[in-house]
Amino acid sequence: MSATDFHRTLAALILGLSAALVAGSSALAQTTTVVTEADIERARRETPTVTEQDIELARQKYALPGEAGHRSAPLNSPNLEALPQPATQMPVDLEALARGYAGQSDAMTQVQGLTTGPGLFIFVSLSMPRATLQGLVNQAARAKATIVIRGFANGSLRDTVAQVQGLIGKQQVAIQIDPLAFDRFAISKVPSFVLVRDGTRPVSCASGSCAPADSFLRATGDVSLDYALEHMQRSAPAFGPAAELFLKRIRG
Repeated sequence: MSATDFHRTLAALILGLSAALVAGSSALAQTTTVVTEADIERARRETPTVTEQDIELARQKYALPGEAGHRSAPLNSPNLEALPQPATQMPVDLEALARGYAGQSDAMTQVQGLTTGPGLFIFVSLSMPRATLQGLVNQAARAKATIVIRGFANGSLRDTVAQVQGLIGKQQVAIQIDPLAFDRFAISKVPSFVLVRDGTRPVSCASGSCAPADSFLRATGDVSLDYALEHMQRSAPAFGPAAELFLKRIRG
């Protein structure tokens, strides 16, 4: 190729490239949207205006529960009276329970083996005969002993409260639901009676904490509380003063 032909070809390429750039620029200019003052004014007119009335209507429609307290319930709200009701409607006398549990704080301290004085515990089950339970509860009230239960009656808190309330009546009796206490004093049968020495402190064991073996006496059998205390007094003279303290309370 001669120099003249080369220059002619180069010039043609340059002209073609320039034409393409001009065409692209024209197309870009045609696709670019120009926002005019008229467009802005039209958009302003078409934008809705929120008035105070609109705000009040929205507040009434979407009111919070506290604000809508006086409004009628929705038509599809559940009828509470039609819901299933418990088979029994026995009310729970909380005042009686409060009287019965007046000594709970001290009793909890004692049943955990942290006594600051002699402790006396009666381990029972609410499945025991009612007459036996009632007699032990009455004696516990006089002796200021603590009734200890392993768990709920029939697995129900309501049943437990109802039974306990019926047993204690207007008496002040400390009643604890404490399965660990059964382990702490190695209780395997009920009723069992445990007399704890003054100043007992727990020791570590498989169940977490136990009362030292030489710090308490245990008697088991379907007997009265005073009979169990008299048996302890005869069999372990060292526990005699503690047993005598509770016997005097029972006898009045």
